[in-house]
Amino acid sequence: MTLEMSPEQIQESKIYREWGLTDEEYLKIKDEILDGRLPNFTETGMYAVMWSEHCCYKNSKPVLKKFPTTGPQVLMGPGEGAGVVDIGDDLAVVFKAESHNHPSYVEPYEGAATGSGGIIRDIFSMGARPIAILDSLRFGPIDNGKTRHIVDQVTAGIAGYGNCIGIPTVGGEVAFDESYAGNPLVNVMCVGLIEHKHIQKGQAKGVGNSIFYVGAKTGRDGIHGASFASKEFGSGSETQRSAVQVGDPFMEKLLLEACIEVIQNHGDILVGIQDMGAAGLVSSTSEMASKAGSGLRLNLDNVPQRETEMIPYEMMLSESQERMVLCVKKGHEQEIIDLFKKYDLDAVNIGQVTDDGFYTLYHKGEMVAHVPVDSLAEDAPTYYREAKVPERIQKFTDREKYLPEITDSAVSEIFKKLLAQPTIASKKSIYETYDSRVMTNTVVAPGSDSAVLRVRGTNKALAMTTDCNARYLYLDPEKGGAIAVAEAARNIVASGGKPLAITDCLNFGNPEKPEQFWELTTAADGISRSCLALDTPVISGNVSLYNETNGSAILPTPMIGMVGLIENVKNITTQEFKKA
Repeated sequence: MTLEMSPEQIQESKIYREWGLTDEEYLKIKDEILDGRLPNFTETGMYAVMWSEHCCYKNSKPVLKKFPTTGPQVLMGPGEGAGVVDIGDDLAVVFKAESHNHPSYVEPYEGAATGSGGIIRDIFSMGARPIAILDSLRFGPIDNGKTRHIVDQVTAGIAGYGNCIGIPTVGGEVAFDESYAGNPLVNVMCVGLIEHKHIQKGQAKGVGNSIFYVGAKTGRDGIHGASFASKEFGSGSETQRSAVQVGDPFMEKLLLEACIEVIQNHGDILVGIQDMGAAGLVSSTSEMASKAGSGLRLNLDNVPQRETEMIPYEMMLSESQERMVLCVKKGHEQEIIDLFKKYDLDAVNIGQVTDDGFYTLYHKGEMVAHVPVDSLAEDAPTYYREAKVPERIQKFTDREKYLPEITDSAVSEIFKKLLAQPTIASKKSIYETYDSRVMTNTVVAPGSDSAVLRVRGTNKALAMTTDCNARYLYLDPEKGGAIAVAEAARNIVASGGKPLAITDCLNFGNPEKPEQFWELTTAADGISRSCLALDTPVISGNVSLYNETNGSAILPTPMIGMVGLIENVKNITTQEFKKA
């Protein structure tokens, strides 16, 4: 059990620093938001996670505004669980990517598995049925024992979750470099299909409507997971297992089917639905209310708990997996309870929508938090960081052009060396652990340019890929960012598809360091340029910063996930030679 501190002890000890809040941010909460009142233990914890980079993008908002996010094909862009793109016939493709980098270093199997589980929930929270998973992985040198362990466990985690829940893992990419030795990257993308009429929003509106907690019980796993993902690694970080969640794909399968049934058969009583992802219960509920301009009153006594004597701080910050929040029309609560009972899942009314704009929590008859809902979800500080061109860029510019001497023997020798590089060598040993054929929609499995899945009931198919060459970005972030989008588009086109849109995972170092922030903002310029040229708007994604260990950053790695439409399955193309 976490021991609570008084508001005065919090202020005096400055424990909020350990949770990721700066002194200036704490004072803003106390003086500006709470009018001089000291925030209590629960309130301070909620602000710490909601104001983390992982949840509020306080260092990256100015960068994200550069991206084109609209187009005639876009039905829903950034801001919801995932982006939605029209593919005709009243159908749409829903997709998004997320990172689970730090957890996957500390606990590789569970870090990768819960990364898969989280992104799957983002897709079915939109009302879509998930049809495919892709990944993008970065590791240190493969001849290192620790790296081999991480590779094996991350692969097993992705395979274990996807295979158990019955969603095919159909594509991805893997690269190795020394910069990822202490900070691997585990990015997972999920793709779903939906009819236009079933598209959902994460909103809590309508005074008196009920807030339902559905799914697994809340434990103490993943507390401050969002804060953990928003700071650099240092010595001892690998022991922070309490910040890593534990997944259960079989329960997620039940939750998926139950939520899809609610959306398709009880859509008239469903006001909004959202995944409890990073920052758990506090992020999902406060964001749903803030988006609708509402307030919320929650009774934490009703939160299903799998551990004893949990305090409000722990319940609000837990990132236990396989949980969702539903806003349901007043008077229809029993319908929801009965439906989830069929699936042996908890469905508990934990509160109501209010019109006062406040986020109010009660526990054991006492009010334990009372803050403006927008202050959690919308009003986090935004930082405009200094950008500085790294010295290496000037050195690259000044360097004389290298002209290699080409001989027949040299070509043969270099070619063999290249093929032996782990980044270039076959990845069969990884992707063959994944079930890429389950659901029987897979037309092109891993190993070609893009994965391709048929759209049942039509002649259409979807091509999908994940791409990024971080070495290009290290040499020139703007060109490298543009190339990453172009590479993804080429893979879609080479499979017979027309690129529709992208999602991204922007994996970079510490944005508070001017050279690292320059890499981020410059790469965004290149990504934007390519997206505009190719008419592939950015419809979703995430930012993963502070990917550094003991002050050493990873290569700048903005992973691009792209989906394209193949109008007729007869036009699918693959890369292998067809005849001698």
